[in-house]
Amino acid sequence: MTQAWDTAYAEGGRPTWDIGGPQPAVVRLVESGAFGPRGSTILDAGCGTGEHALLLAALGHRVVGLDVAWEAIQRARAKAIEREVTPAPVFVVGDALTAPADGAMGPFDVVLDVGLYHSLGDDDGPRYAAGLAAATRVGGRAFILCWSDRNPFGFGPRRVTRRELRSTFRAATGWRVDTIETEELASRVPGRVVHAWLARLTRRG
Repeated sequence: MTQAWDTAYAEGGRPTWDIGGPQPAVVRLVESGAFGPRGSTILDAGCGTGEHALLLAALGHRVVGLDVAWEAIQRARAKAIEREVTPAPVFVVGDALTAPADGAMGPFDVVLDVGLYHSLGDDDGPRYAAGLAAATRVGGRAFILCWSDRNPFGFGPRRVTRRELRSTFRAATGWRVDTIETEELASRVPGRVVHAWLARLTRRG
């Protein structure tokens, strides 16, 4: 799996999900104050080339960007240097299925997942959710932006239903599902509207 993600960025490649800036849905979350006061600790799980981590760090948050693709992390680190973001995000190569739960990360006030959850295998969701919970303080928040089953089949990743999100991020994995809203994911796929879900979660005690 790691090799597949590195291949997407190989030889200067730019996958369709790398839009060269933050997702509009994330910008709206920022504008609403969803990430808490300046200095909040944030995990950007599946950070790609770092646009969301850099946006949040530039606002004064302490951010860790995690991605399994080595090439994506190198690009994220280069952007941080080029843009002179302070405090600079910490970009880490690692597997989001295991790294948040290994005791070395967190506790975080907020977790952001844009486009990672829908790339997991069918049986990986509960383990992923529990790992994020282990790295998040009690009362902390998470935002999961993923592909929706409202998209037609024939292109793109795994479809996710509202029911699946509620089942995955349930009390047994450490979360309370507050809302699941309809959203869109911007992409560089021409002529496509990518329907998405935005799940807002709270870490249970």
